[in-house]
Amino acid sequence: MQQIQKPYVSYQVLNNIGTIEFFTPQHNSMPINILAQLAENIEKAGSDQHCKVLILKTAGDKSFCAGAYFDELLLIQNEEEGLIFFNGFAKVINAMRKCPKFIIGRIQGKAIGGGVGLAACCDYTYATTEASIKLSELAVGIGPFVVSPAIERKIGKSATYELAIDATNFRSAEWAMMKGLYNHIFPSIHLMDLAIEKLTFTLSATSYQAMSEIKKAFWQGTENWDQFLLERAAISGKLIVTDEAKSFLSAFKKWK
Repeated sequence: MQQIQKPYVSYQVLNNIGTIEFFTPQHNSMPINILAQLAENIEKAGSDQHCKVLILKTAGDKSFCAGAYFDELLLIQNEEEGLIFFNGFAKVINAMRKCPKFIIGRIQGKAIGGGVGLAACCDYTYATTEASIKLSELAVGIGPFVVSPAIERKIGKSATYELAIDATNFRSAEWAMMKGLYNHIFPSIHLMDLAIEKLTFTLSATSYQAMSEIKKAFWQGTENWDQFLLERAAISGKLIVTDEAKSFLSAFKKWK
């Protein structure tokens, strides 16, 4: 079978179950155009009356999401461009938290940086035992400023701080489940998909209004995130244009 190479974001609905899938050939990393399309499709699913529950997934069987696209990070020339880039992540997070549908995360492989943030924003998350996690931002001279509020909300300040400081080592899927990032882990993608199918089938026949109110209640306290995450994006935008960050990023990209 020919390998898919062209980046995309797709959205489809079947039997009241929506699925958003994205892909980039660089381990499902996220350039600015993919971030924008992802936010747009999440908002679309949120207002789609035919969708009662939403699955978020990426293509392939290796990486779930490698976070920011390093080639684009290296091209950022000033703080304004940096703000625009990192605000792309903020817009995705805000789209996920404001979406009135439960978002079911399908984490089939490693999640790094912004990929961990995506997993944390899902309302219920399935993963495989290959889905280890890492916040690598400090290793490239910045920090997980945009995604850390969502991660901290899910796994607590102590565990988030641990990930942010130890930025070069992965934590296992078992660790992530123990901390509350994942609800269940499975030894294979097939078994994970069967479990997702079972849950989403049940939710597709459940009261949409009740599910929407439950989600709203559990995200209470994040109403200021439109402005808050924009401010966080500005911090990352300021740091990414420093000579130190550029040097770290170039070296890390070659190592990676």
